[in-house]
Amino acid sequence: MTELTWYKSSHSSNEDAACVEVAEAPGTVHVRDSKDRTGPRLTFEPAAWQAFVDFAAAAEA
Repeated sequence: MTELTWYKSSHSSNEDAACVEVAEAPGTVHVRDSKDRTGPRLTFEPAAWQAFVDFAAAAEA
């Protein structure tokens, strides 16, 4: 596996806040706990991740 570039939400301005980091690779989206970067990670198909993001955005509105 090639090295992933991880991104934290722009809503996460506090280093102590519990949040996730996301990395994209061809055909997959990886998600990990920002406090446990060497721990387990979840892997999603891009369409499934986008459905989650859309759902979360609608719930916030």
